[in-house]
Amino acid sequence: MLVALVARDKSGHLEIRKANRQAHLEYGAASGKVFLAGPLLAEDGGMCGSLIILEVSDLDEARDWASGDPYAKAGLFASVEINEWKKVIG
Repeated sequence: MLVALVARDKSGHLEIRKANRQAHLEYGAASGKVFLAGPLLAEDGGMCGSLIILEVSDLDEARDWASGDPYAKAGLFASVEINEWKKVIG
């Protein structure tokens, strides 16, 4: 199943995002569960969150993946939403 993970950064936490970015990218690549991913951008072009589409067996697996993300462990996110997602176009 495909799952959309939408995470919003805490205000003023850009340096935490930058400091943990490499570990976050390595975690995603090594997991083999990331279908596609990229940062959400603020109006000024700065990173302010994440959109990650995971390919997992169930929502619990997605939640486990999300809790192991270096960004989550660093306390970057103000909120995280996880929902089953269906690809229709693209």
